[in-house]
Amino acid sequence: MIASDTNASLDDLDRAIIQATQAGLPLTEKPYEAIAEQVGGTPAQVMARMQRMQDRGIIRRIGAVPNHYVLGFRGNGMSVWDVPDERIQVCGEMVGALEFVSHAYHRPRHPPLWNYNLFAMVHGRDRDEVMLKVEKIAKLLGENDRGHEVLFSTRILKKTGLRLPGGNS
Repeated sequence: MIASDTNASLDDLDRAIIQATQAGLPLTEKPYEAIAEQVGGTPAQVMARMQRMQDRGIIRRIGAVPNHYVLGFRGNGMSVWDVPDERIQVCGEMVGALEFVSHAYHRPRHPPLWNYNLFAMVHGRDRDEVMLKVEKIAKLLGENDRGHEVLFSTRILKKTGLRLPGGNS
């Protein structure tokens, strides 16, 4: 859901674009043409409006969200790392650049129960492959790795994008 002040700043075309893309971009060769046809605009208008909404923070990002399980990656694990706070940016960028990491981000610690501040999602065909990749991360981080764990996925959660109140799901 979006904030009411943001909701008020959207015009009819913005709302139509959001509603047309709530379930994702159309799986066609030219998705912006399909959206434009649906909302009564042009592909250029749709792309410009989406970019503007992204620039304003209404849309956080536009990207593919693959179903890793369907692609054969069933050993997915969130690796969590205790790295020095003053090195979090450089460590996160190194880890996030790895081809087998879909996303890496900084999260606050909650000592004494949770001392990890760097999270990185690692994908593999099975858990053994994920663990080998996590060891590659540990070597890459070197002395910056002050401890880590892997939390394996046990189920798929529904991933959704921006939703407008009263919009289609």
